Amino acid sequence: MTLPLSRAILHFRHVLVVPSVATAKLSTCSTQDSKCEFKALFNFGDSNSDTGGFWAGFPAQSGPFGITYFKKPTGRATDGRVILDFLGKLIFRRTQKPLQEPQDGTFRTQALGLPFISPYLQSIGSDYRHGANFATLASTVLLPNTSLFVTGISPFSLAIQFNQTKEFKAKVVEHPSTNQKGSTKLPSPDIFGKSLYTFYIGQNEFTSNLKANGIEGVKQYLPQVVSQIAGTIKELYGLGGRTFFVLYLAPVGCYPALLVQLPHETSDLDGFGCLISYNKAVADYNSMLKEALSRTRRDLPDASLINVDTHAVLLQLFQDPTSHGNNTDGLRYGIRACCGYGGGNYNFQPEVYCGNSKVMNGIKVRAWACKDPNNYVSWDGIHATDAANNLTTLAILNGSIFDPPFPLHKLCNLHPIG
Repeated sequence: MTLPLSRAILHFRHVLVVPSVATAKLSTCSTQDSKCEFKALFNFGDSNSDTGGFWAGFPAQSGPFGITYFKKPTGRATDGRVILDFLGKLIFRRTQKPLQEPQDGTFRTQALGLPFISPYLQSIGSDYRHGANFATLASTVLLPNTSLFVTGISPFSLAIQFNQTKEFKAKVVEHPSTNQKGSTKLPSPDIFGKSLYTFYIGQNEFTSNLKANGIEGVKQYLPQVVSQIAGTIKELYGLGGRTFFVLYLAPVGCYPALLVQLPHETSDLDGFGCLISYNKAVADYNSMLKEALSRTRRDLPDASLINVDTHAVLLQLFQDPTSHGNNTDGLRYGIRACCGYGGGNYNFQPEVYCGNSKVMNGIKVRAWACKDPNNYVSWDGIHATDAANNLTTLAILNGSIFDPPFPLHKLCNLHPIG
């Protein structure tokens, strides 16, 4: 059983002894370097963890994405950081020096100037000494049977991302990194057994097919989805991977975009305004994934294969936003998008997506961002805000949503993530 989010935050503070005045921050750290058993982080995913891979291949992202933290678009499908950004800070040594923007314009983590986990597809300015991010927006677990330019599905499915990992390792072995000035920004060849591998993928199997196929149609191929994830973990194990975090699918029935676009009866809405049937389908999928990972765990006895119940955290945020957040009164809006058009309960209009404009009834309208994204769970009707991602990561670091239990706090010194 996992702790409620509010109790998890309180519990984490208690463990680290030093209290924090901000709900979404960890306890204050000294200026000593933090230490972590994980020397790198490799991520597989979709837009929920993409840090610029998709837009590196298809440059087009514009504002208001990135306005909260980076102050400019960075290829992330949110106003600031994704969970991977917050989690990745465990990998680096750092002090309390505030994050600054170097002259070259790339944002880096604190004292040592190390960059965030670089997208594998980003050819300029990347640093892979502490891992790589293979996630891209609109990626699926299964190989797509359509084109990006027809349905918007990314060509970089999980199988392709794994192939990129194999190629990455081959290049690392071929070009071993040295610490000399001007050397290649690649990790040492032995890094793959000392890394944390994270999976946050599967959402597009749901959201891209629900309207056309319905819940029952989507359920038909979910066994293939969980099988592909489990199989990829086994293949990564063969490359040396030993620690894997698999994040559960979010409660898509609370997404403003789906609440607007999917047909439903009022009776299908729970007391918080979320779609009961769609959230049940997600819960069934997460249970199926849990069972598949349990079987995989038995095949890999010396590996740590951890289910991460981010679904439970996000469901609490959507259903009871006012109980969590940086503000005295918590967040304010659960199922209403910050960046959108139309106002009302959802502030989402599919014809005018976040940052876009369109002539409607003879008038040019634009979907722009709210002034207070830190009060929202949903950024654009589909993706979480920087604030929500921060809170979700806090629950991960707390360890209360791990199954089986995993001693992350013993392997890494945990420091501020704000």
